[in-house]
Amino acid sequence: MNIVSKIFTVVFIVCSLILAWVLFSSIKSSIDEEERIQFLEKKIVDKLVMIRDAQDAFKSVNGQYTSDWDKLTSFIDTGRFYIIDRKEVVIPLDYGADSIYVELDTIGTKSILDSVFSKTKYPKFDLSQLAFVPVADPEWKDVKFQMWADKIDKSGVMVDVIEVWNPKPVDVTRKDDETRNSRRPLRFGSRTSVSTSGNWE
Repeated sequence: MNIVSKIFTVVFIVCSLILAWVLFSSIKSSIDEEERIQFLEKKIVDKLVMIRDAQDAFKSVNGQYTSDWDKLTSFIDTGRFYIIDRKEVVIPLDYGADSIYVELDTIGTKSILDSVFSKTKYPKFDLSQLAFVPVADPEWKDVKFQMWADKIDKSGVMVDVIEVWNPKPVDVTRKDDETRNSRRPLRFGSRTSVSTSGNWE
């Protein structure tokens, strides 16, 4: 083997090793990024589920959803559910039928915070952080979930609807103009139908 062949062989081996390293690094980087996105999106989904629970509680007490973070967090912090005792009274009538009426009696109240966000269900719940998108990047630490709530007409009946979404997707391929709802930024609810389903479900 002459000197030129030896040099060519060495150069070829070095280039092959460099190419193999570049390919390995690229693949590992893609896998690491995918794992990072999945980890952060799981945290975002968990937070959206908490917000949905809070909105459901707010609507059950106030009769509608809210798009105001201050109202929602204040409600969770100080709001209470009424504990109602319901009793049906049946009065037999002379002609064989029955008359029924319902008695409702308020027997107490229960804290929204303890009911909806119990330590058993949400051991690490922090009300002060409910509105904020959980992200790894420090410059995103003040990004809040966006909320929209209103009434819409469905077949002549005004119904309450809500939509809550992440304005800064971790996965940059998630776009608002996507035709597939599952590829839009993580969200729950709808502006056009009575639903609180999440697009991750």
